[in-house]
Amino acid sequence: MNDEVKEHEQLTFEEAMDKLESVVGKLEEGDVPLEEAISMFQEGMELSKYCHDRLQSVEKQMTKVLNEDGEVSTLDVDEEKSE
Repeated sequence: MNDEVKEHEQLTFEEAMDKLESVVGKLEEGDVPLEEAISMFQEGMELSKYCHDRLQSVEKQMTKVLNEDGEVSTLDVDEEKSE
C-alpha cells in the first residue's frame, strides 16, 4: 500500500470523514482537472474503505457486552433497530 493509505490510518474516524466529505464536495463541483479528479477519487475510495473498516471494528467490539454477572453476552443489533 502507498504512503497516503498509511497517512489515513493515522487519522481519527472523524478526521477521515471530514476529509472524505471535502473530497466528495470538490468532485461534485465538477471543475477539477481530470488527472486531479482521478487522484481525488482514489483518495476518497481509500478514505471510504478506512472509515468502513473502522466502523466494522467498532461494531464487532460492541456486539459483546458485559452483563451484571460479568459474563459476556451478545448484543443483538437487529433488536435495537426495531425499537
